[in-house]
Amino acid sequence: MLIYGEWVPAATGRSISVYNPATGEVVDEIPAASAEDVATAIGAAHSTFPAWARTPAVKRAELLDRSRHSLLSRREEITRLITEESGKPLRQSHGEVNVAADFIRWYAEEGRRSYGEWIPDPLPDRRLLTIRQPIGVAAIITPWNFPAYMVARTATAALAAGCTVVIKPARQTPLTALALARAFNDGGIPPGVLNVVTGDASIIGQAFLDDQRVKKISFAGSPDVGKLLMRGAANHVKRVSLELGGHAAFIIMSDAALDRAIDGLMSAKFQNAGQTCIAPNQVHVHSSLLETFLELLSSRVERLKVGNGLDPKTDVGPLINRDALEKVSSHVNDAIDRGARLLMGGHQLTADDQAKGNFYAPTILADVTPQMRITCEETFGPIIAVTAFESDDEAIERANSTQYGLAAYLYTRDLSKAIRIAERLDVGMVGVNDTRIAAVEAPFGGVKLSGIGREGGREGLAAFTETKQLAFRIEPA
Repeated sequence: MLIYGEWVPAATGRSISVYNPATGEVVDEIPAASAEDVATAIGAAHSTFPAWARTPAVKRAELLDRSRHSLLSRREEITRLITEESGKPLRQSHGEVNVAADFIRWYAEEGRRSYGEWIPDPLPDRRLLTIRQPIGVAAIITPWNFPAYMVARTATAALAAGCTVVIKPARQTPLTALALARAFNDGGIPPGVLNVVTGDASIIGQAFLDDQRVKKISFAGSPDVGKLLMRGAANHVKRVSLELGGHAAFIIMSDAALDRAIDGLMSAKFQNAGQTCIAPNQVHVHSSLLETFLELLSSRVERLKVGNGLDPKTDVGPLINRDALEKVSSHVNDAIDRGARLLMGGHQLTADDQAKGNFYAPTILADVTPQMRITCEETFGPIIAVTAFESDDEAIERANSTQYGLAAYLYTRDLSKAIRIAERLDVGMVGVNDTRIAAVEAPFGGVKLSGIGREGGREGLAAFTETKQLAFRIEPA
């Protein structure tokens, strides 16, 4: 682990194995942090916070940019590491490293623009203004599905704002986070400003909650864990940012460009084997297009190559672990038992080398109904669940019927219709004729059970700052 600029084992000497989900083989061992280790890391961040907060933003930007170059110098190494511990295809891992570097560059620059403002004052002998100041020590808990992207998106925003951080990566994919930490370390981020602890989520998370020196918790993961953190944060009134998953609707109107819609669906659904929070989980197709859509979609899905992400020809890698495999299987089986039409897939892949991994066939289900688990629970797998609709209102009602509200996608050639429907969708982000809704410059986040707060863009920087108001009495001229 990285604590106060030093690479250290757990105080207890315990370790945890990290497995390749494509082969079941051990990739490496990581330290299993104790509460004592976490307290030491928090202490390092707490002791270095005053100096880092006073460091001029332009100097912080310089160090972050050096860290970005350090990251890019290890691009191929980290690309392979992401694939080995998460299973995603190499070209997706390569793209993730590039986006992580883009986040570092964005926040290095945006940290220099954390502006306050002058406020018009009704009193002639007073002047009001605000400034933004870093919130303090930030605890950052990242998920396994984007181990480089998520560390860069949150930690770099915190560092650029002047906060110090303790990062807890997912136990399934900690090696990437440690590789990024080495890049920050080599880039000149002072010892103690960025720390990484690895191991059991319950031990580390509880230590974050119990320690008053932690002022902010940023978490991406399951709603159940997010609720626990939110309740625990209330004891010390810690600030929280929560990204808790999604159940994105993909709506294809009768006038949609069908080929473009299928291109978008294929890209958004099968990235990382469907294990993304903004992956379409419910596909609503106007009834006039349904059978043509299913025919065209089936021809595209059957050409996908499923396999080890280290194979350059692989399109879809494994699921992260056996629990994920069982969840996907249960969703598909439940839908079939309740009357869904299975057009393709619907089973675990066990031929040859796939038997050692967590592979599930890309699957298409038609005639999906609201009674099925797949229509209300986040599936996180390579499953396309399709239902037909007749009217705009019906499509909107179905899209809004889940407890999640992260993202939605809408395909139509009618601009007025696109605006009207986008405004009525109860989500944080809407892609219109496009599924590329995530960008370093734009806010990312949702509503309802999908979480609180935004990451990315200006909002991502502001999330790690407090606004301070200053009032000055001035003498008349």
